[in-house]
Amino acid sequence: MRLVVDASILVAEALRKRGRALLANPNLDLLAAAEALAETEHELRKRTAMIAAHGRLDLDMANLLLEAALALIHSRVGLVEPAVYASHLGEAPKRIPRDERDAPAVALAMALGCGIWTADRDFFGCGVPTWTTESLLRHLALPGDEL
Repeated sequence: MRLVVDASILVAEALRKRGRALLANPNLDLLAAAEALAETEHELRKRTAMIAAHGRLDLDMANLLLEAALALIHSRVGLVEPAVYASHLGEAPKRIPRDERDAPAVALAMALGCGIWTADRDFFGCGVPTWTTESLLRHLALPGDEL
């Protein structure tokens, strides 16, 4: 199944066991707009620093978690350059008016004719199929509580 991944889902799931299992699932062909990957890296660095600052992990473990998450994302999520979805960048912001930063993901999904894996409700109703983590777990028959 080919899906565009939103930055928010990558940030949320790359640090979770279930999310890493989904990201690594060979039945998923995951793609992201260039803008989403840049945002993901920035937000993952902030999130792991916050985890360490709150004492949930020591700094070395937080850095290892960050490195592992980024390595998984770079190995499993294909980077798609704007030229591929540029022809849809005029329409996409109209479909997701609350946050223009999400327009590249919508444009990419439109260009490829596929859905978006997201937890961001702003994508719901944008005219392309949306998949939540829970719906993907069910579709792939992966028990969420075991991941």
